[in-house]
Amino acid sequence: MIIDEVEVIADKKEFSESELKYYVEVVKSKYPKEKIISLEVTLAEDGRIQLHYKKQSEKFERIRRITGYLVGTIERWNDAKRAEERERVKHNG
Repeated sequence: MIIDEVEVIADKKEFSESELKYYVEVVKSKYPKEKIISLEVTLAEDGRIQLHYKKQSEKFERIRRITGYLVGTIERWNDAKRAEERERVKHNG
């Protein structure tokens, strides 16, 4: 079932739709700037509600410091600069 653009997985016998909407709101309020993809609502043996959710991973761009400048990609470099980068000694850490 989809509630507020979140795929909700739960036993319909255990939880009403209004309860599930509430749990979606709880998770979304915890992460207001992130997109929640799915939410699994289960009832533990001790009677507590368990919420397992997946957030959309954030996209990021790798930034490197090469020759004193911060660069994202080397796509626009000329052949000589690309060769220089390839031949460089790589240090881990």
